[in-house]
Order: sequence, then structure tokens, then C-alpha cells
Amino acid sequence: MSGSTDEDVKVLHSMGYAQELARRMGGFSNFAISFSIICILAGGITSFPLAMATGSGFEATIGWVIGGVFALVVAACLGQIGSAYPTAGGLYHWSSILGGRGWGWATAWINLLGLIFVVASVNVGVWLLFRDLVLSGVFHVDVTAWTSVTTDPLPSGMTAEQAKAINSSAYTAQVVAVCLITLVQALINHFGIKLTTLLTDFSGYLILVVAVVLTLTFLGWGASWDFSRLTTFVNNTGDPGGNYVPEARPAFIAFLVGLLYPLYTITGFDASAHTSEETQNARVAVPRGMIHSVFWSLVFGFAMAVSFVLASPDLAQTAKDGGAGWFNLFNNLPAPGLLKDVLAIGIVLANFICALAGLTSTSRMIYAFARDGGLPASGVWKGVSPTWRTPVAAIWLGAVLSVAATLYSPAFAALAAGCALFLYVSYAMPIAAGLLAEGKTWTEFGPFRLGIWSKPLGAIAVLGVLVLMYAGIQPPFDILINYAIGLLVLLLVLWFGIEARRFKGPPIGGDIAKRASEIAEAEKAVGQST
Repeated sequence: MSGSTDEDVKVLHSMGYAQELARRMGGFSNFAISFSIICILAGGITSFPLAMATGSGFEATIGWVIGGVFALVVAACLGQIGSAYPTAGGLYHWSSILGGRGWGWATAWINLLGLIFVVASVNVGVWLLFRDLVLSGVFHVDVTAWTSVTTDPLPSGMTAEQAKAINSSAYTAQVVAVCLITLVQALINHFGIKLTTLLTDFSGYLILVVAVVLTLTFLGWGASWDFSRLTTFVNNTGDPGGNYVPEARPAFIAFLVGLLYPLYTITGFDASAHTSEETQNARVAVPRGMIHSVFWSLVFGFAMAVSFVLASPDLAQTAKDGGAGWFNLFNNLPAPGLLKDVLAIGIVLANFICALAGLTSTSRMIYAFARDGGLPASGVWKGVSPTWRTPVAAIWLGAVLSVAATLYSPAFAALAAGCALFLYVSYAMPIAAGLLAEGKTWTEFGPFRLGIWSKPLGAIAVLGVLVLMYAGIQPPFDILINYAIGLLVLLLVLWFGIEARRFKGPPIGGDIAKRASEIAEAEKAVGQST
């Protein structure tokens, strides 16, 4: 092992954990996996209609900057904690150390739910993009039977029975497609971090190239150069937004709901933390990976959003088109057909790798939580393949759960809002614990420090997430209230009924020294020399 890897293993041992996973990721790979999950070609496209349906061009551009800067604050706060505690459990482990095992246990479940929503929502997006950009746009396949229709009101000349049959066919096609997509992603994850890393490294470059070319294409073949569009707020909630946000809301509420556009897109950067134990020089690489992935997504995503707004022939009609708005913009661009075909394939491929990276992050969260006994049948889910050095059981559990989420809530908008809401709540939990613990029980820090900005930025992050929680339960996302209430009740019942007595949390104090023999045995089982 190299000197930096030796130091990484030493730090991991000092926290009571064995080096079971293969530490093969460099700094760029750690950045790339978060950048791949953020993937401005995913949420930056598929949730663009939400921006237009709430605040038009202002929401898509100025709202993007506001949401992106907030995400950068959150990433910096998490980076400081990740530099001190570079473990695969990430948020769960940090919350446990800084706020107690109950706080950490709750963080784990909320983060896990958010990660499942990431994979679920992006894979639904992969199917929609593949259907509308590649099958229809590139190969000119008639996808009418796989495309749902509105039932209130019914399309002209269509009966309720016909609409029901079409929507049933569209739902079946989506379920089959998502199952196949997720199966391939799980297989890639199964066969080692090296293959996953190769793809996410490639995705880092792919996203940048496609985003730049896509932006230039919209500007070159469609831009009106009416810059007033970028700073004009129009409240399109209700009927003007094509019922994307069906209930008319006050302008300020519309603006807050529209922030789900950047915050759904710029999320999942905790992947850098979840792959800490597979990253060399993790105490430096992890915070750098999170912050850089958010920053460059903010910059390139803004340029892309500007091009979409400037290229729209009619902003009101784009908002009215709802989910079809961006596709109509793209398909009607008078750009060369070959260029649009290549872009379409690149967008779909980037989205596929985005969800692949999301499944990687989810499986590492499951693995880390299970090795501390946080999951039912933890002995199964914490297993690591000696051959592939990956948590194979955790990978397949994450795959199954993500598919199940699309069955319960098949609508992309609800899955996207759930992803943003639950992930950012889980981000705020260790930050809030750190605010109270810093300088008291939290006295050991890593190389990355925020210094005097630590507590002010932490307070901004926590308050901002509270605002996001309010925005995330507004119609049409009020279905998430059921998720939130149900999860809260379930967590309270489980914790006070069972887990408060059973769950010990991550090792601390004298428990770490007692784990020496267990660490040696675990590393021997996967062929890791210490």
C-alpha cells in the first residue's frame, strides 16, 4: 500500500472499522462520483418544467444561482465534518458521533430514503429521456402507447376508457424499463468499484462536454437574446403552468417551490463521503470532491439554464407545456439532426451513469449502517465479496428498494421532490449536531476547516433546509406529507420501542480498542493485508 493509503487505513482503524472495501479511487474519481450523481443533464433537464411552472425565466436562472449557492454552503459544512470522519457511513456516522446514537440512527434512515429516491427518480428520468429523445427523436419510433395522457381534462376526442388504457400501458412500460435499467446498474456495481469508477470518471467528462455543446446549440440555433427574460418573474402556478403546480400559489411560495429545481439537481454530493473508504487521501479528497462537484454543477448548470430560457420561442407556452416543455424546445431547434441525435444519446447515457453512481452511494450507506447493526438482518447486508470487494447484498437491496419506490409513487415530480426533501434534511442533521458539539465534544478536526465561518454557515444550512421542508410539501408534492409523517411515526415507535435498547451505534471510546481482533479478521476475510 502507498503511504497515503496506509494513513487512510490508520484513520479508519482509529474509528473502529476494518478496511474491507478496495481503496482504489483517487481525488478526481471521488469528485466524479458526486458530479455524476448531481448530473446537470438529469435534473437540470427533467425538472426544468418546474422552474417554468413556478417563476418562469427568473426561477430557472436566478433561482438556480440562489439554490446552487445554498447547496455550496451545505457541501462546505458537510466537507468539514467529512474531513474529520472519513467513513462510508458518512452522514449517519457523523450524526452519531456529534449528536448521539439516536440522532445518528434517525439520520441513517432519512438519508437512506433520500438516496432511494435519487436512484428511483433518475431512473424514471432515464426512461422518459430514452423514450422521448432516443426512441422517438433519433429512431422515430411511435411512443404514443408508452406516453401517459392527462385525464383532467381529457384530450380532445378521447374517452375515459381510452385514456385509462393508454396510461396503464405507459405505466407498464415504465415499470419494465426501470427494472431493466436498475438491473444493469446493480450488475455493474456488483463487479467491483474499478468498473464503476471508470464509468463515473468518464461521466465527469461526458457531462461537461455535453452540457457545453448543448448550451451552445440552444444559443446558436434558438436564442432570442432577450435578456430581460432572465430577470422577469412570472407566477405560473395553477393553469398558466399547465397544472404542473395545479393550485395557484402566492408569488413568494411559487418562488420557494421553484427552488426544488436547483436543489433536486444539485444533490447526492454526499456520495463523496459514502465512498470515503474507497478513496485515497480521503480527509482531503472528500471535502474537495463535494465542494468542487457542487461548484462546477452550479456554473455549468446556470449557463445551460440561460440557454434554455433564451431559446424558448414563447415562455408562456413553454410553461404551459409542462413536462413536455423542454422536449418541445429541443425537438424544435433547427440544429443539424446528427448533432441533436448525438446530444440526445449523450444526455441519456449521462443520466444512466448518474443513477449508477446513486446506487453506489446507496449501497455504501446500507453497508455502513448494517455493520453497526442498524438494519434488520444486518449480518446479511454488511457482507463484502472477497472477490469483488463490494457490498454485494447491500447493492441488490438498494436496487430492489429503488424500483419499489417507483411502484408506489410513479410520478417523476413526486420522486424528485422527495429526493431533494429527504436528502437535504439528512444533510442538515449532522450539521445541526456539529453546531452544538463544535468546541465542546467535537474537538478533533481534519485538514479542511471553515474556521470562523463554521457556525454561521452551519446556521444558514439548517435554516435553509427548514425553508426547503416547507416548500417541499406544497401541492402537488403534498403526497410527501404522508411519507414524512409515516416515517416520523415509524422512527419514533421503533426507536423507543426497540432500537434505543438494542442499537449501540458506531464504536466510540474503549469500544474501538476492543475491535482490534474483529478488524484483523474482517480484513483477512477479504484478503486485505494490514
